[in-house]
Amino acid sequence: MKANETLELISKQWCNLNDLMVLGQVGRNSALKIKKEIRDKLTKQGYKIPNHLVPMKEVVDYLDINVNYLESRLKERR
Repeated sequence: MKANETLELISKQWCNLNDLMVLGQVGRNSALKIKKEIRDKLTKQGYKIPNHLVPMKEVVDYLDINVNYLESRLKERR
């Protein structure tokens, strides 16, 4: 996945299962596990979130996606 594709995908507010599979380069079962871990963490903190979505910010944090690095890669190509 290219830097611009990743940045475009993470620019969304919410992450669905397919987005999670693409970002994490994992299969459906692994993506469901990650989604559950994120949802459990947020519900323990008192947040209420839609059943089929998780906040993209939490996904970026969980997967440790370096946004600054991706942005720098785009600047170098220009």
